[in-house]
Amino acid sequence: MTEIPTTEYAAQLVAADTIRLTADKPVPEPGPTQVLCRIEATGICFSDTKLMHAFASHPRKGEVRTFLSPEELAEIPSYVPGEAPTVPGHEACARVVAVGSAVKHHKVGDRALVQTDYRHMLTAGSNASFGYNFEGALQQYVLMDERVIIDPESGERFLIPVSEEPSASAVGLLEPWACVERAYATEERQTLKAGGRTLVVVDPGQTIDGVDALISESAPAQLVTVIGEPADQVVLATLAGASGVAVEHADSIDGLEHGSFDDVIYFGADPDRIEQLQTLVGLKGVFDIVLGGEALGRPVQVDVGRVHYDLTRWVGTTGTSAAEGYDWIPASGELREDERVCIIGAAGPMGFMHVVRALTAGIAGVSVTAVDVDAARLAHLASVAAPLAEARGLAFEALDSRQQQPQGEFTRVACLVPVPALAAETVGLAGEGAIIDFFAGFAVGVTAPLDLHEMLRKHVYIIGTSGSMISDMKAVLGRLEAGTLDTNISVYAISGMQGVSDALEAVSARTSGGKIVIYPQLTQLGLITLAELPARMPEVAAALDDGRWTKAAEMALIEAAGESTPA
Repeated sequence: MTEIPTTEYAAQLVAADTIRLTADKPVPEPGPTQVLCRIEATGICFSDTKLMHAFASHPRKGEVRTFLSPEELAEIPSYVPGEAPTVPGHEACARVVAVGSAVKHHKVGDRALVQTDYRHMLTAGSNASFGYNFEGALQQYVLMDERVIIDPESGERFLIPVSEEPSASAVGLLEPWACVERAYATEERQTLKAGGRTLVVVDPGQTIDGVDALISESAPAQLVTVIGEPADQVVLATLAGASGVAVEHADSIDGLEHGSFDDVIYFGADPDRIEQLQTLVGLKGVFDIVLGGEALGRPVQVDVGRVHYDLTRWVGTTGTSAAEGYDWIPASGELREDERVCIIGAAGPMGFMHVVRALTAGIAGVSVTAVDVDAARLAHLASVAAPLAEARGLAFEALDSRQQQPQGEFTRVACLVPVPALAAETVGLAGEGAIIDFFAGFAVGVTAPLDLHEMLRKHVYIIGTSGSMISDMKAVLGRLEAGTLDTNISVYAISGMQGVSDALEAVSARTSGGKIVIYPQLTQLGLITLAELPARMPEVAAALDDGRWTKAAEMALIEAAGESTPA
């Protein structure tokens, strides 16, 4: 094992859009409950650039409000909320090199895939996360605390053990692949949240229908109503009371706490009202719109940032029954047989993974239309995706949307570009019973003008996902170690610490045709695309597999760079 130095190279985010590369950041000694890891490799994610632009205002850079006390958090030197400088990077392969005296679940020498989302530790707008309010992997060593990195419910480790066989790059890139996996592995709630809070808002002249069926199937603990007609108030209170649900009436939605309801049911067709009501939907909440045969008259500004980060769901009906919207919620986000998939922004790093995942999921009849505006990146995507599709008897096409628009109706539309106008186009592409996934990293508060009337008419289900869970990590790790998934297929470029700024710029500008892998132990190496390797590092290029990154290429890179190797 390499001796641990007292200082290290690190890429520190010190203010909005300000990355400082330092060679003398102190390497912390682990306290009693802490673990020190050496970073073997880490990928650059578009989310890193969002943190770079937002810095302290990013919801995952906020102070932790749950689980650990302020005094306990103060004992962790890598906890850096708010304006404190942080180290980005969350797609990491790490190795434990030192542990504190009270550490129980980790030992020196452990090699691990890093699960980054600390969903048990909430901030004001999200949850704590490695590479955000806890320092991440764009440094040679990182400190983590065992009180943070053990799941309190399952007891599972956030440092997921991996074997010595995969390359460090392949392990680090499991994190973005796991985020893509989460988009399909979601379990969708098809009823009211049992024991939750439900809000029912009824406009004048609307008929209350279907609420009784929903309550009888899954009763909330509390029902809040905003109904102008006293007779309707009595009807709803009676049916709710019969199921033992506490009922409260409010004169208006003004004053109701934002994000405080698990289910919001709206009987009406007022776009302004819908735009107000969406703020009341809580984390993982469902918004059910019942138009009662009326028309909306204009697009509705939907907070697609909350769909992405807060996992809010939009359903409803052009008819009269609130139960109809829940009836066509799918059991999961998984692809279905004969799925027609359209991926907007398909040639970027995450779009690339969506395409490969769809084509290799083993689901019969899937067809994929990959849409982008970068011809070079589309060609790179097609060079990988077309053979995968052909080998499986599936249909694949790559479209430059500047020259050709996707045709027909799709049963799954994934939007991976955080542009409201593109988000608005998804409803027109969606067919009957389609799923629209806002996977793109829209910031919370960013809205897109969606044709909700058309969405409800076609029974389209709107979802969003962000991050991954331990189960997703383990699922893709299992595929990697079984040889059915090669995450290195998405590697576009490699770099040491000298190329971090260039890598972040390439990802921010969307000029990268795939993932960029950083090797923090290679301090002097700049950014090199795989296409440039034959000219710049021929000994490394010789170890590629038909132009793709491999473990042999990784080993050759470390030897050629002449610096210390991942232990």
